[in-house]
Amino acid sequence: MKKTMTFLTAVLGATALTTAAAGPQLSAQSIIVNPIPTPLTVQVWTDRDTSGARTPNYYVNDKIRLFTKTNENAYVYLFNVDPNGKVDLILPNNLQSGGNYLRAGETRVFPSASDNFTFDIAAPYGVNKVLALASRTQLNLNQLANFQTQSGFANVNVSGQNNLAQALSIVVNPLPQNTWITDTALYNVARGSAQTPAPSNPVSTAPRPNFNLAVWRANFNLNATLDNVHAQYVRYMGNQGYSLTSTSRNGERMYSTFKRNGQSASVLIEKNGIYFSVKVAQ
Repeated sequence: MKKTMTFLTAVLGATALTTAAAGPQLSAQSIIVNPIPTPLTVQVWTDRDTSGARTPNYYVNDKIRLFTKTNENAYVYLFNVDPNGKVDLILPNNLQSGGNYLRAGETRVFPSASDNFTFDIAAPYGVNKVLALASRTQLNLNQLANFQTQSGFANVNVSGQNNLAQALSIVVNPLPQNTWITDTALYNVARGSAQTPAPSNPVSTAPRPNFNLAVWRANFNLNATLDNVHAQYVRYMGNQGYSLTSTSRNGERMYSTFKRNGQSASVLIEKNGIYFSVKVAQ
């Protein structure tokens, strides 16, 4: 059967399963954000943009897969907000891969290769926003959503990204401030037909962040050590007036925090061979 979720359609197989510090703030883009640095990180991206920093095009009837990853054991909640403001709760759900507890370093793909359904892109046309909220403790979303349907997906009781952000801020407000974090990814439902994207090339130096963005990401190939790439981003931050306040390293992962006139920022760098993933948050 088919379950229309506004931004996509879940196409099920024959055996479908029924399934105390500063408070949270809203960014200029109506995204709920944690105003203080936290060691917990979460990433979300689509199968057409592993960096999570761009807005890839999808076309009606294209299939999409969503990815999320945390650096600590955490519960991850994925929401999609379409151009009309309709909100869908992607994770958790009552389908086969709908559990939302992730182990540290685990990447969850939805739907996974073993699932008996796909996500097919459908109208409305325009930019969709996927919000990932990670928490060390399980959240109570009863005021936001309920699973009293046969589709396996919850009904969400709010519409619009601003209302969603405000509702989630109420949910996380009682939590210790360093136990939750958010991330977003964008994709565009475009008119027309699919085109093959141009391949990306390795870079000769670490890309400079776009400091006009609250969260900037880049994935790139570079023949350099983690320490060298980290030093480049410390320089980039210093050029913007930030001072390094702390750095922690765990294997091929470095996390640093910065201050500038009372404003906090962070840089997360992960290395796998010559592949680097960088996230700068202000």
